[in-house]
Amino acid sequence: MTEMSLTAQSHRIPLNDGNRIPIIGLGTFSSPRTTASDACYHAMNVAIDVGYRHFDGALLYSNEDQVGKAIQEKIADGTLRREDIYYCGKLWSTYHPPEMVRRAIEKSLKLLKFDYIDLYIIEMPLAFKPGDVIYPKDEDGKFLYHPSDLCATWEALEVCKDAGLVKSIGVSNFNRRQLEQILNKPGLKYKPAVNQVECHPYFIQLKLKEFCDSHGIVIVGYSPLGTCRDSTWVNTKIPALLDDPVLNAVAAKYKKTSAQVALRYQVQRNIVVIPKSFTPERIKQNFEIFDFSLTDEEMKMISALNRNERYVELLMWSDHPEYPFNDEY
Repeated sequence: MTEMSLTAQSHRIPLNDGNRIPIIGLGTFSSPRTTASDACYHAMNVAIDVGYRHFDGALLYSNEDQVGKAIQEKIADGTLRREDIYYCGKLWSTYHPPEMVRRAIEKSLKLLKFDYIDLYIIEMPLAFKPGDVIYPKDEDGKFLYHPSDLCATWEALEVCKDAGLVKSIGVSNFNRRQLEQILNKPGLKYKPAVNQVECHPYFIQLKLKEFCDSHGIVIVGYSPLGTCRDSTWVNTKIPALLDDPVLNAVAAKYKKTSAQVALRYQVQRNIVVIPKSFTPERIKQNFEIFDFSLTDEEMKMISALNRNERYVELLMWSDHPEYPFNDEY
C-alpha cells in the first residue's frame, strides 16, 4: 500500500515482522501536574469516534488505566474489537534489567486490561537506577543513573514477544550506533520493528531514516507538529513549527491547516505520526490528512525547511556518562 492509497479507514503499513501499524495515531503523553486526571479518557473517546485506531502511550504517562477504560467501553458497546486497536507501550528506564522487563509489561497489561500489547518499545537507550521509583535521585537531588546493556534488555523483549505478551518490539530515541548494537547482536531473533524519534519538517532525520529504511525499520515520528513551548524541556529558540510561512502557504492552497500539511508530509515519507492533542477539534483535524496529497515540489520545499534541530531537550540525561546519545545520526 503506497501512501497515495492510504485512507481514513485503511492506513496500516507493514512492519518487518509481518505485523502492520496504522500510519497515524494519537499521542497520549500528559503531565499529571498540568492535565486534568480524566483528560486522556475523554480524548480517547473523541479519537475513537473520529476514526483513530492507533494509540501511543507509556507506563510513564500515568494514564494507561484511562486509555484502557476508553477502549474497553468501546469494545463492550460494539464500536470496535480489540484487534481493531493498535496500542504502543514503552519500557521505562528503571526497568532495563532483563529480569524486570516482563514485570513492566505486565504492569501495563493490568492497567489497560489487555491480554497483549501491539507494539512495545524501549523508551530510552539510557537507564536509571532500577526499581519502581520513576525518577530515582540521591540525597542531593541528582539523578541516579545506571549502565545500559541494550542487548540484554532486547533479549528479554524477544522472550516476551515469543510468549505472546507483545506482538511487535522496537526502540525509541536510538541513534545509528545504538541500533547497530542490537542489529549486530549474535543470535538476534527479531530486528526492531520501529524506532520512535522526534521528527518534523524542522528535523527531518534524513540520515537516520535512510539507515532505518535499509534495515526495514519504520520511523515513528513524535512531536510531528513541533511541541508546546514549555522551556523546562523544549528548545524555545526554535520558532514554532506551525507558524512557518511555507507550511501555511501550502495549507492555504489545499484549504488545510499547517498542522495537516506537516502530518501529510510525514505520511508521504512513510513515517508514522503520533500527534498528541486532548482538544477535540484538533484531534479531528489531525486525522483529516487522507483527502489530499502534496506534490513532489511541495515535498522538496518542506524538506528544505530542515534545520537539523530538535525541540525536545532531554535535559534529565545531560549528566549521564553515555550522553549525548541522540546526535542526528
